[in-house]
Amino acid sequence: MKPAVALAALVLAAAAWTAWAMPAQPAGGTLKGEVLETRNVDSYTYLRLKTATGETWAAVPNATVKKGAQVTLANTMEMENFESKSLKRKFDKIVFGTLVDPSAKPAAAAPTGAPHGAPATAAAPVAKVAKATGPDAKTVAEVVGGKASLKGKAVLVRGQVVKMNAGIMGKNWVHLQDGSGSASAGTNDILVTTQDMAAVGDVVTVKGTVRTDVNLGSGYAYAVLIEDAALRK
Repeated sequence: MKPAVALAALVLAAAAWTAWAMPAQPAGGTLKGEVLETRNVDSYTYLRLKTATGETWAAVPNATVKKGAQVTLANTMEMENFESKSLKRKFDKIVFGTLVDPSAKPAAAAPTGAPHGAPATAAAPVAKVAKATGPDAKTVAEVVGGKASLKGKAVLVRGQVVKMNAGIMGKNWVHLQDGSGSASAGTNDILVTTQDMAAVGDVVTVKGTVRTDVNLGSGYAYAVLIEDAALRK
């Protein structure tokens, strides 16, 4: 299995979905439509929508949505050849996103914005954050700069959350900075995937596995990230 497909399957495993292809389009758009049908499974709700360009299926974190409701999805990402084991159905195309329509009742609010793309830039420079302690403790710059030797290893990093996107493909996507590294060199920011929640401005400690040369397709590629991290404040 190719690395990109393997990572996508791993990211979606928590939601009991199996991916057979990578995104056809980047995340970050919106989709509006009328709800024609709903299916609730596990932690997700499937919606059959009537849109301006025709009918399409979409999937969002569990929500209470009535048939006939007009809804808007943010952070949309179109996937092709996607199979839901829970529904025992394969979709030629399906759109993932988060509900932002006020008439719907999401189980939990999620910040908007794609988890991918260029590293986050804090509104103001992040002050020096004290380094975590322990044998696996690293600064952000040490992880980015030492990615080759750290590949596949656990690291412990303490930093400030400068960007947070929740509930996308079954995970939360967090950008951390700790005052180390250089923005111009791209060594001051690290992307972390986690099941835990945090808010922009929080100082947190994360422990996860370093992955390198991650390519999710559609232009989303990462030299390094910390995957499946446990996060504590």
